[in-house]
Amino acid sequence: MKLHRLTQIFSRTRSTPLRYEACSGIGKKKILIVDDNSDLRKLLALVLKNSDYDTVEAATGLEALKQARATRPDLILMDLFMPDVTGDEAMAWLKADPLTRNIPVIVTTAFLSGTLVGRAIAVGAAEVLYKPFHLKSLHVVMQRHLSVNHQTAAGLPITCASSSRPNL
Repeated sequence: MKLHRLTQIFSRTRSTPLRYEACSGIGKKKILIVDDNSDLRKLLALVLKNSDYDTVEAATGLEALKQARATRPDLILMDLFMPDVTGDEAMAWLKADPLTRNIPVIVTTAFLSGTLVGRAIAVGAAEVLYKPFHLKSLHVVMQRHLSVNHQTAAGLPITCASSSRPNL
């Protein structure tokens, strides 16, 4: 299915853009989208950009490792079944790296169970979203993991008081 067609479908089913809750002074949240399906990756990037997130994309597990280290995203959406390095393998490397271990990784997969899902949970997936998922579900899951505690580069927590979160 082409990106243009997916965008048309999305625009008919979504009445208001998704929004994130941010701590004042922290700025836009950066999301790394990792999926070998370019149409899905581009659609998620479009939806998230329209919802005021910054996005970075990666088509492979190896590219995700490089992007995560280089851009330090606030959250990663990771497909499991990819060529060369699977999502669970990439996540194991991310969780072993001191620079990326605290980044929540939300797994997106069409597998309802199996070794890839089990390994992803075992190595530290924050949550699993099963494809196809509703954009509202994506929003809820992202909010849950973005509005917890943020950390500085030194690993010190920055907590968000509910009164400091703007309603966007």
